[in-house]
Amino acid sequence: VQLQASGGGLVQPGGSLRVSCAASGFTFSNYDMSWFRQASGKERESVARISRSGGSIYYRDSVKGRFTISRDNAKDTVYLQMNSLKPEDTAVYFCAREFGGQVDYWGQGTQVTVSS
Repeated sequence: VQLQASGGGLVQPGGSLRVSCAASGFTFSNYDMSWFRQASGKERESVARISRSGGSIYYRDSVKGRFTISRDNAKDTVYLQMNSLKPEDTAVYFCAREFGGQVDYWGQGTQVTVSS
């Protein structure tokens, strides 16, 4: 199982960024997928989750209306579109595979920095 995140970077407050996570080594369409983030000195927190078909989606309250999780099962990729970014969104973003409601594989993180 491999989860390869990409697309992080530096963006100004109010800007947008899309991070992607390319999956391999398993049948992607059989698993729920999630994005987590971890800011420096803080615990890792769940950001968004999408079900296998994309029909069920969860967001943490602080990103609702600004972030959009999506997936392309034909490309084995999950995305996180982040709009109206705030400095408090600065963190390392991780994608994760979920099984039975729990994360069983983590991808490597991608740094997102929101700063002027």
